[in-house]
Amino acid sequence: MEEINYSKDTHEVRIDVTKQTPEELALATEHAQLIFKFNNTMPGTVEYESLMHRIFPTMGEGSRVGTPITAVRPHMVRIGKNVVVMPGCLMMSAGGITIEDGAMIAANVQLISNNHDLYERQIITCKPINIGKNAWIGAGATILPGVTIGDNAVVGAASVVTKDVLPDTIVAGNPASFIRRIPPRQECSSCNEEDEAIQLGLDSCGD
Repeated sequence: MEEINYSKDTHEVRIDVTKQTPEELALATEHAQLIFKFNNTMPGTVEYESLMHRIFPTMGEGSRVGTPITAVRPHMVRIGKNVVVMPGCLMMSAGGITIEDGAMIAANVQLISNNHDLYERQIITCKPINIGKNAWIGAGATILPGVTIGDNAVVGAASVVTKDVLPDTIVAGNPASFIRRIPPRQECSSCNEEDEAIQLGLDSCGD
């Protein structure tokens, strides 16, 4: 059986990938073959849906994963309801990846929950990634091990996120840094200092 050791950080797991059982190796092969088949199956078909749910068996109702996708240990991925994962996503999942309800993962996002030890390269160090409810991860962004993206947060395109992101905030850059808070949703109109109505636009309430 592959050797797993917990470091002083209780959130980190160390896995020696040279010590895997035949069952673990067989599971890895099965996942690789399922993902290959999924990536080469016509979207919108019964077979596509079946493969998607075999790869991500805990996926919630209304969620979608676009192809192509690359995933290692996809059984360590938990996907909530009404989640959208656009094509080109990379999931390195040994540390565990949780994507909560309503989150949007744009194209070519990398979710990397594991790294290699600097001295013992056959050992991977793993920390969970958590994507909060209604979070939006912009195209080409990278989320590194141990990072939590708060509910309703936005990560700018091509950002590299090395630290937790607070709820209702926007971050961007490499490394990603705070840009601004997302204010509470306003009603269709509000008042200025003279108590005059201010129209917020058609996109606010569809009026």
